[in-house]
Amino acid sequence: MTRTPRKILVTNALPYANGPIHIGHMLGYIQADIWVRFQKMRGHECHYVCADDAHGTPIMLKAQQLGIEPEQMIADMNRAHQADFSDFNVAFDHYYSTHSPENRELAELIYTRLRDAGHIKTKTISQLYDPDKEMFLPDRFVKGECPKCGAADQYGDNCDVCGATYAPTELKNPTSAVSGATPELRDSEHYFFDLPAFEDMLKAWTRSGSLQEEMANKLNEWFEAGLQRWDISRDAPYFGFEIPDAPGKYFYVWLDAPIGYMSSFKNYCETTGHADFESYWQPDSDAEVYHFIGKDIIYFHSLFWPAMLQGADFRQPTNVWAHGFITVNGTKMSKSKGTFIMARTYLDHLDPDYLRYYFAAKLTSRIDDLDLNLTDFAQRVNSDLVGKVVNIASRCAGFIQKKFDGKLKAELNETALLEEFQAAGDSIAEAFEKREFSRAMRDIMALADKANFYIAEEEPWQLIKDPANAERVHEICSIGINLFRLLMIYLTPVVPDLAQRVQAFLQEEFTWESHRTLLKNHAIEPFKALLQRIDMEHVNKMIDASKEANAAAQTTAAPTTANDELKKEPIAAEINFDDFAKVDLRVALIANAEHVEGADKLLKLTLDLGGETRQVFAGIKSAYDPATLIGQHTVMVANLAPRKMRFGMSEGMVLAAGPGGKDIFILNPHDGALPGMRVS
Repeated sequence: MTRTPRKILVTNALPYANGPIHIGHMLGYIQADIWVRFQKMRGHECHYVCADDAHGTPIMLKAQQLGIEPEQMIADMNRAHQADFSDFNVAFDHYYSTHSPENRELAELIYTRLRDAGHIKTKTISQLYDPDKEMFLPDRFVKGECPKCGAADQYGDNCDVCGATYAPTELKNPTSAVSGATPELRDSEHYFFDLPAFEDMLKAWTRSGSLQEEMANKLNEWFEAGLQRWDISRDAPYFGFEIPDAPGKYFYVWLDAPIGYMSSFKNYCETTGHADFESYWQPDSDAEVYHFIGKDIIYFHSLFWPAMLQGADFRQPTNVWAHGFITVNGTKMSKSKGTFIMARTYLDHLDPDYLRYYFAAKLTSRIDDLDLNLTDFAQRVNSDLVGKVVNIASRCAGFIQKKFDGKLKAELNETALLEEFQAAGDSIAEAFEKREFSRAMRDIMALADKANFYIAEEEPWQLIKDPANAERVHEICSIGINLFRLLMIYLTPVVPDLAQRVQAFLQEEFTWESHRTLLKNHAIEPFKALLQRIDMEHVNKMIDASKEANAAAQTTAAPTTANDELKKEPIAAEINFDDFAKVDLRVALIANAEHVEGADKLLKLTLDLGGETRQVFAGIKSAYDPATLIGQHTVMVANLAPRKMRFGMSEGMVLAAGPGGKDIFILNPHDGALPGMRVS
């Protein structure tokens, strides 16, 4: 089938350069890599680039903590990131860094075009300043008491207890999270991007099909609330690029980070000559540009980024595609449980194709969270890839080698099943194109079931006992090998290592169009085991290694040691037993959990106390997807007086630990505890 090759540029969200890659990160990169491999198999001009996000206050402070220059730290992390991606078979055509000459050049170009067009405004604002470190403090680097409810140890942007949002300057008794000093209020001139000027364009673009419907609906909430000018400047000291006409002012990391897509591609074009940068980014470009991102950065990619591009006379992305987060065994990744798994820890114990296939079997085009159930993971990989797909080759290849000189039959008479497999290629291709990977995997495995049923019914191992059946056995096994081949063509974007071994076995190189032909009178190599089953012992060893690595990291990282936790929040004044006995702690089943409209940090929980239900508002939205909480047990204060909140009545309190933000951990009783049981 003749097609006009498409010109496609694919990017992934840029990993931050202050830490290693974990398997939660890998979901988005594997999703994009599968899609890219499919496009390349189809013969399209498809370029896949990424880079490390290497600027910002956390980078600067982490380098100071390590006693090295930021440039050395980001270079070391870049090498580690590239090694992890490569070993997971995420095949970037180019991987770069936002701390590059090209990114500086493009950031300054976009800024000056926006400035000259009147889209940059200045305003003097008051900020908290650390007199010891001599630096202005971003909101997440200030902690204090919530100005609304008085809760201690809250970050400078929102309260994890009552859900209130506020400016850092509103905190009571603020302290610098960098030095512990009491910050001072100082004025500073800042530079703002006039986002509201692009509201009409953004409303049209977000509803043009460039975003998933869930994303477009979410962004509509921002339009209803009213777009605000965006602060794009930060004061020195800051690790990043200085604003051209503003000494001592630096581009906020989120301004130059997405420009990293362009700069990585520009460096790739200039160093390889494989593509023309301008033809992809000019306003009238006929190329396609796709960003794969996590759902937590939708706002930056779907409002700021297209508006910046429009204002600077560049084209907008064709699509911005968001994916959800992953949970492990039904809950948020946990360091104590060993389910906060680094990419390298996984690679030390398991084949990357296992995880790639499992993710593909669950990924859709929607923004759904994905649960990595480790038992189901092992069972599905063993059943599908080993028990169904590879099993076909292992049942047929031996007869081809031993009885027919390792060569497939020259003519195949029974082609109905083969034609069905070939015809399925178009619908499977459509599923890949639309990122409906789970549908593609279901269709492929349904075909694998048919192939195994065909071989089981024909029983070549029985027929071969009579020499008169030799031709018949040759036909059955040649059909079987062709069925296996067709399945593996369809699976190639998902399991590239396995596909390489299969191509060596079949002595053929796959393209997507290979499925339109069959192998006849074709020599194959002697069969060798193509894929091993997952042994749960290896999974358990990976979990144990994760526990050990996380424990070691906690021991060596000063901010997370037990002693420091006690220093930050000393044990309260002593109470007697009678005081404690007044608190009625009960095991509760989370019967339902849902977002609260208009609340930034609250989830509404319906708690079952063994027949009696309570409604509780908990400030844990930043740490938990509500869907992952349903069915879990937790501990609540059952005799706390009901409290009227803006969103309704809260009839208790769930117990949780952690400093806030994503580091909130609700208490889970051990298995066997029942709703209503008293905790004493």
